[in-house]
Amino acid sequence: MITLTKRNAIRQRIHARIRAKISGTAERPRLNVYRSLNHIYAQVIDDQAGVTLASASSMELKLKTGGNIASAAEVGKAAAERAVAKGVKQVVFDRSGYLYHGRIKALADAAREAGLEF
Repeated sequence: MITLTKRNAIRQRIHARIRAKISGTAERPRLNVYRSLNHIYAQVIDDQAGVTLASASSMELKLKTGGNIASAAEVGKAAAERAVAKGVKQVVFDRSGYLYHGRIKALADAAREAGLEF
């Protein structure tokens, strides 16, 4: 059985491998996702300037529960709407080492529906 700390260490290694290949620019920032047990967070980041352009989280949106697919979709929609309001249309999706499944997929699909292209 893999313990939680071992699983997170594996995820962080995968994330480091992903980050070596992708980075956000002013024209095409990075949509980063962090998933905890109870909440989900999304940020649109310009890595060249080192600034966060837009962000959303299940904590900030005051959702009843943040650890489900419906909450992830709300966070993705909110992050995309805020990014589009700042003039960002295209992003690079950074799944942070998580499998593209469940809450991560729901957030990405909602962001696409709200106007982001990736």
